[in-house]
Amino acid sequence: MKTSSPILKYLLKKDVQWSNHYVSILSKYTFFKSLKINCKFLEISCDGIAWLVSWVAFIWLLNSKSMLQMQVNMLVGLILDIVVVAVLKSIVRRQRPVAIKDTLVIGPDKFSFPSGHASRAFYVLIFFTKLYSLHPFFYLPLTAWAVCVSVSRLILQRHYMLDIFAGAVIGVLEARFLEFIWVSETFAGNIASFVGSSDELE
Repeated sequence: MKTSSPILKYLLKKDVQWSNHYVSILSKYTFFKSLKINCKFLEISCDGIAWLVSWVAFIWLLNSKSMLQMQVNMLVGLILDIVVVAVLKSIVRRQRPVAIKDTLVIGPDKFSFPSGHASRAFYVLIFFTKLYSLHPFFYLPLTAWAVCVSVSRLILQRHYMLDIFAGAVIGVLEARFLEFIWVSETFAGNIASFVGSSDELE
């Protein structure tokens, strides 16, 4: 990531220093290795492709008319998130703290800013607490999951702090944008038919 702005250069430098300092503190503790294993599970739980494929399968398999509008709107948001993050990464092109060698990296995903996991986690959180509210019982677990996913990106050295913060903000904004373009029940049925869901919804 190249910039001629002294302020931005200073901010990025401090971002790298603070992020490295946080990881170095954690690495001194014996639980750090087990913590990194848990972070890998969190990474998988918020993978973009996994969410997209699983959600399309969820729409097709459940085949529920009462839930279809929610499912399609969630899918629209997931696609929006992937596109927004990919475009921003292609433009900014900030290098990751450490090159990723233990997972498949495609296209813009080799870059660091913003964190797609953080944006997706907070998009899901806002979706299920504000747009399609689940029972309040799920609010705390969802919030904990979103925060833990975001922090795990720092522990695994996938991103710097600024990447994660920006990702979280983007996720919230995506959910709020989806609120304005909320897909109607009729249009949701047309989309479901297009992706191959049965015509006879239960």
